[in-house]
Formats: sequence, structure tokens, C-alpha cells
Amino acid sequence: MSSSTSVSPLKDFLAGGFGGVCLVVSGHPFDTIKVRLQTSSQYSGMLDCIKQIYTKEGPKGYFKGMLAPVMGVAPMYALCFLGFSHGMKIQGYEKPGTTSPVGLFLAGSLAGFYTTAIMAPGERIKCLLQIQGASAVKQYAGPVDCAKQIFKEGGIRGLYRGSCATLLRDVPASGMYFASYHSIQRLMRGGEPNKSLSSVQVLIAGGFAGIFNWLVAMPADVLKTRFQTAPAGAYPNGVRGVLKELLKKEGPMALYKGITPVLVRAFPANACCFLGFEYANWFLTKLGL
Repeated sequence: MSSSTSVSPLKDFLAGGFGGVCLVVSGHPFDTIKVRLQTSSQYSGMLDCIKQIYTKEGPKGYFKGMLAPVMGVAPMYALCFLGFSHGMKIQGYEKPGTTSPVGLFLAGSLAGFYTTAIMAPGERIKCLLQIQGASAVKQYAGPVDCAKQIFKEGGIRGLYRGSCATLLRDVPASGMYFASYHSIQRLMRGGEPNKSLSSVQVLIAGGFAGIFNWLVAMPADVLKTRFQTAPAGAYPNGVRGVLKELLKKEGPMALYKGITPVLVRAFPANACCFLGFEYANWFLTKLGL
């Protein structure tokens, strides 16, 4: 099914949007657990967090805040894959299967810039709703109400609080994401760049790409989450203030707090994302795009 076809900005844009929806639906429960672990000390670990959410909130608790990323994920991942496609074109590359890992990394890094405009406000709304689920007081009725309250209190700057932290996370992580995915596929093809890969092989390559992505992204994600969910004015020096406080109080390992549910989520969610992308790309090719 999957083959090393030439990049096409239009197809990558449309197929990327579909792949992103597949990712969110399959991975959001683990993302909720990650955010709870990063922002609260009431859980002894991942299993305890899973148990407490189920006991106090029921199955719906795992999907708190999902509407915001679902609404933003189609255009966000569309822009992500479009950014990669443009990054390939800028460098003069046509096929990911024959591009060097450095070229793939640079093209993927551009995708991180493309997605920030949508990612930053969506991430802030999502995180605020996720940590609210563990609180007895419900400040926000939903994502729209959350966005309205943030805008009322801080305007556009309030919605985009944490944008620099989002860039710090997504630029190198996106580079690793695409470089690892296509490099793993190249190994699977065994020197035959035009060899088709099975759905299982695409799932494996996509799953490991997600893991490598988060190993790079996790420290910046912890800082971003702390900053975006803190009260206004808590960190006048921005992410630097968050990092200083975190290292002083909790030590370097706190930068990887919540890594277990992230990696557990990363494999199946990103496997589904890339499989959805490849099938959508194949379908669009059949339509003549």
C-alpha cells in the first residue's frame, strides 16, 4: 500500500488532516493521563491516575477536552504534512524514500513552524480542560467557554500564551518525527525505494516515529504545560522561569514527568495517524489528485 511516492503539497495537506483525526481519537485518553500527571501530585503513577479518573469521572473522564483538539487537529495536521512537503520542495527533494535523514529532519522541522498558529491556543484550552477534570470546581463549561474566558481575561495574547514553548517543542520534535518515519520505511524496503509496504509495516514505522518524536519533545512539553496552566503572572520570565523552578524543586527527571503514558499513547496513536495518512493519500491518488 505505502510506496515512496513524490511529495504533493495538496495531497499531503488533505491526507494529513485525516491522519490527524485518526491520531486524536486513538490517543486522547493517554494525553489526558499525561497532563494530569504533569500538573498534579495526587497520583502515585500512571495506573493510579487511570484508576482515579475512572472512579471519580467514569470513562468520559479520559476524553475531557477532546473537542478542542479534534476541532483543530484536521487543519493542524494538514498544515504539518504541508509543511513537510514544502520543506522537501524547498530543498529540491521529490521523494522521501531517497532523501537523506538530515534533509528529512529539516523538512520536518518546518512543519513545526506551520502548526504553531493552530497548536498553541488549542493546546492551552485542552490542558486547562484536562486539569479541570480533577478539580471539584468547574470553571469552564467546555472548549468554547474556555476560549471565551481566556480571551476576555487576556485577549489574543492569552490564547497564544506558551507559543514560544510550543515552537521549542514542535520544531525539533517534528523534524525527528518525519525523519524517523521515512528512515524506518527505507530500512524496511531494503534498498528498493519504490517497494510498497504493507499496512502493518506502515503502522510499525508510524508507531516508532511517534516514540522518537516524544523522546525529543517531552522536556519542552512539560515546561509548556506548566506555563500554560499556571495563573497569569506566575512566571514573568516565561518558560525560563518554569525551568528554573522545576529543576530547583523537582530535579531534572521532572522534565520527563508523564513520559510513560506518552510513550504508551505514542505508538498506537501515531501508527493510526500515518496509516490514515497513507490510505488517504492512496485514495486521493486514485481520484487523480
